[in-house]
Amino acid sequence: SSGINAEWPLRPGGKSTLLSNLAGVYSEVAAYEFTTLTTVPGVIRYKGAKIQLLDLPGIIEGAKDGKGRGRQVIAVARTCKLIFIVLDVLKPLGDKAIIQKELEGFGIRLNKIPPNITFRRKEKGGINLTTVVPQSELDLNAVKQILGEYRISNADIILKEDSTSDDLIDVIEGNRVYIPCIYVLNKIDQISIEELDVIYKIPHCVPLSAHHKWNFDDLLEKMWDYLQLTRYRIVYIILCLARYKIIFIILCMADQVCKWGVFKFLFFSLPHLI
Repeated sequence: SSGINAEWPLRPGGKSTLLSNLAGVYSEVAAYEFTTLTTVPGVIRYKGAKIQLLDLPGIIEGAKDGKGRGRQVIAVARTCKLIFIVLDVLKPLGDKAIIQKELEGFGIRLNKIPPNITFRRKEKGGINLTTVVPQSELDLNAVKQILGEYRISNADIILKEDSTSDDLIDVIEGNRVYIPCIYVLNKIDQISIEELDVIYKIPHCVPLSAHHKWNFDDLLEKMWDYLQLTRYRIVYIILCLARYKIIFIILCMADQVCKWGVFKFLFFSLPHLI
């Protein structure tokens, strides 16, 4: 997970304070922006899992175009499984828009899923467009115009959902990453209860106070959900009979965090190892 703060000048968002209080590691904190100059790693333990967090240096407007160290910072963000964007609750919308613009410009799509579009180049045959559902924006002419910008004159395209031009461009580019994101609205100690109730209705947001350690439980639970982690307690009892002489009882207990792929590996591989 990583926190990224952007725009100049900004009030400090509090991502370094958040990492320090969540993971128990020191990340420089001050009353001015861009206190984090290098990536600061930390590890939190939650429900038996060890989850690494990275406090990344702040990015400025224009980072996607090479300003500051934005390209290096965003390149690290592309490898993360989850992004925390830490915002000042007193003015979150402007900062949020700027950060999203910078990440979008670097091919990061937040809280989105890949477009349900099949794109296949071919050597000849022209442009073939198949639409599974009615389209509100794309038709054959629009698709040909977009492909023409990439000098593609032969391709098969299947639109399996109502898609936009940006969706098609993302599929053609083929280098987009789709990462879940949680917007951490910090400093809720400076707003009223009524304002807090409104903030709670904003999708993908968790209001908290990093300084006072308020509402950390909600953040950790949402982080768990967005990472799609599940805690399994797996017990295998395998009985092997050898001509009624010996009974081998093998217990394999795993009390750990694992995804479905790990579960399948254990389930299908263990019996064959006996």
